[in-house]
Amino acid sequence: MELRQLEYFVAVAEEANFTRAAARVHVVQSAVSTTIKNLERELGTPLLERTPKRVLLTDAGAALLPRAHAALDAAREAADAVAEVRGGLSGTLRLGAIATVGLIDLPVFLGEFHRRHPGVFLQTSAAPSGSQGLIEALLERRLDLAFVSGPGPCPIGITLTDLATSVLDLVVPADHPLAKRRSVSITELAGLDFVDFPLGYSNRTVADRAFDAASVPRRVAIEITDLTTGVDYVRNGLGVALLPRVALGQGRDVATLTVVDADLDWQFSLASPSDRAPGPAARAVIAMAHEMLRRG
Repeated sequence: MELRQLEYFVAVAEEANFTRAAARVHVVQSAVSTTIKNLERELGTPLLERTPKRVLLTDAGAALLPRAHAALDAAREAADAVAEVRGGLSGTLRLGAIATVGLIDLPVFLGEFHRRHPGVFLQTSAAPSGSQGLIEALLERRLDLAFVSGPGPCPIGITLTDLATSVLDLVVPADHPLAKRRSVSITELAGLDFVDFPLGYSNRTVADRAFDAASVPRRVAIEITDLTTGVDYVRNGLGVALLPRVALGQGRDVATLTVVDADLDWQFSLASPSDRAPGPAARAVIAMAHEMLRRG
C-alpha cells in the first residue's frame, strides 16, 4: 500500500467524484481510477460504490478513510519534522480565509509568508459560506488551518487561537436621523432596513443573536459578502449596517454609532482541527498572524 494510493482514495472519498478528485491531486482521471482499482485489488474488497451521480463509500471504504487520513498526516508530520531540523519549512499547508475585514491584509500576509518560508506551498481558498463553511472543511480534513470569526463557544472538534476582538458598530448614512448621535439603544433600531452578510457569516450571526436576545425584530434588505460594498450601500441610503469597528476607519458620508445595550463582540481567530497538533508550517502562520496584528 502506497501513500499515493491513500491520497487518491481520500480525494475521491471527500469529493464524491473522480473528476473533481483528479483535479484536486493534479493528475488525469484515468490515473486516479487505475490507482484506486489497484488499491481495491490489493485489499481484496471494493472501497467505493460508483453510481451515475456520485461515488459512495462501501463499509470497507468507510473503515479505511480515517486510517488513511492518519497515515497521510503521519507522513506529513514526519517530513515536517525533518525539514524543521534542516532549518527550513517545506510541504503544503491548506489555508482557508474569510474576508478578514482589515485586520490582516491577506495578499500582504501571504506574500510575507512566502518570502520567509519559500519551501511551503500555501494553498489558500476563500469561504463561499462564511466561517461555518471553513469549519466544516477543517472537520472534513479539506483544510489544515483557517482564519475564521464568530460568536459563541468553540465548535466541537476545533481549536481556536484568538487573534483579535472587535465590536460591531452601527453605520448609518451621513444624513440619517441618527447620524448626529454617538450611541443608540438596540430597541431604537426596530423597523430599519439593514445591509448584512448572508446566514452563516459571523457578522450576521453576532447581529442576529443580539436582536433575538433583545426581542427586537430586524429586517435584512440587502445581503453582501464584502465589507466595502456594505459601506457603499449605506452611503447611498439603502440601509444601515452593523460592521466591525476595527475595519471601518473614517468612512466618507457615513456616521458610526455605538449600540450601548447589546452584545456585539466579534472574534477573529485561527481555527485548526483538535485531533491533530498544528505542524511547523501552521505554527509559523499563527506566529506571523500575531506579529502582523501587533504591528497593525
